[in-house]
Amino acid sequence: MAKVASKNAKVKDTKAAAEAKNWSKVIKAIRSPKTGAYTFKEQIVHKDLVKDFLAQK
Repeated sequence: MAKVASKNAKVKDTKAAAEAKNWSKVIKAIRSPKTGAYTFKEQIVHKDLVKDFLAQK
C-alpha cells in the first residue's frame, strides 16, 4: 500500500509561511590577508538587506 500524505503535514499558519519567504540565506566568501585562503560567512537576512550584507567588509 502506498502512503497517503497527511493533512496535518501542511503548514497551518499561512501568514508565518508567507513571512518566511522574505528571508534568504546569504553566503559571503572572505579572503584572509595572511594566507590568501577563503572563509565563508553565512547569515540569514531579510531580502531587502541582502545588498547591504554583501557590501559590508
